[in-house]
Amino acid sequence: MDPRRHDTAVAIWRAGVDAAGGFVATRAALKDARPPDLVLAVGKAAAAMMQAALDRFGPVPALVVTKDGHGGTLPGHVRLIEAAHPVPDRRSLVAGRALRGAVETMAPGSRLLLLVSGGASSLAEDPVAGCTLKDIAALNRELLAGGLDIGAMNARRSRLSRIKSGGLLCHFRGLQADVLAISDVPGDDPGVIGSGIGIAPDGHAFGHTFRIVASNATARDAAARAARARGLHVLENQEALHDDLNALAARWGPRLRAMNPGAIVLGGEPTLVLPANPGRGGRNQALALALAREIAGTRGLSVVVGGTDGSDGPTDAAGGIVDGTTWGAGADSALASADSGSCLQARNALLITGPTGTNVMDLLVALRA
Repeated sequence: MDPRRHDTAVAIWRAGVDAAGGFVATRAALKDARPPDLVLAVGKAAAAMMQAALDRFGPVPALVVTKDGHGGTLPGHVRLIEAAHPVPDRRSLVAGRALRGAVETMAPGSRLLLLVSGGASSLAEDPVAGCTLKDIAALNRELLAGGLDIGAMNARRSRLSRIKSGGLLCHFRGLQADVLAISDVPGDDPGVIGSGIGIAPDGHAFGHTFRIVASNATARDAAARAARARGLHVLENQEALHDDLNALAARWGPRLRAMNPGAIVLGGEPTLVLPANPGRGGRNQALALALAREIAGTRGLSVVVGGTDGSDGPTDAAGGIVDGTTWGAGADSALASADSGSCLQARNALLITGPTGTNVMDLLVALRA
């Protein structure tokens, strides 16, 4: 292992993530915006996005719904609700009701600013009549284990929800609702981001705008610039990680083994089918370990794979950092049992960043010296 090459690969990965940061992206988008009467923020990047709004508008009424440990240091007047991800808990229902209640009580002529980022589908929920938290949690576990893409997952989630797919803004009686979103979905579809929590209902009578302020392309392009700034030739820059992780490893492994000196930057969101009793890890840790198998014995190559939000599945790691020496005894069984996190930890190959203030799917940086 070459620590300097690993550090460079991680620095390039981090430059991509930082460029898509919720504070930076939201602050730029609000430069010429009119002051709102209420700001709501929901998702893993909600606190960073809210901080940008408060810096721009001052202490406006505000509610933040985000993942445990992602609340940051918001001012005391901001109501903060932290909830579970990726499977909702009772706090997710509190959050969903709080969002709906806040929208319902807005006066005619008022202006709403809604800040949305990935994770909103789990963090805030208001079930339809006859549906319970147990039903929603069971559905989320089924979807997470089933290898579906995010569009298919969120379509099924929306059927049980009063606030998804335009349901939240059904309750808005004000003048204008402006939505800024950090996209964590392929194609940046507003109807898929946060399961459509920011889209307007059919026949709405208020003004509505929806703007993407950061996406996977933002992170990839920034990572590519960071690589070039270090004198590296960027061989690939693609959103190409939308497939089963084993298929991705089989497809990209040979290309990584044969790559010329330089950098490859890839983005997307791999899928995986979990066994009945999975071990510790997430899709990025699993993809990192699967790629370690493909590049075993290759010299001069480092690969960083991580979730841009700083978390990967129900773990505190963002992903993994692997090279030609990572694959070894026990790795095959760890990959098969979805215990890639334990395997990577034993090899000191976990990528741990903490919350990043954004969520634009996953990012891979491969560096060949």
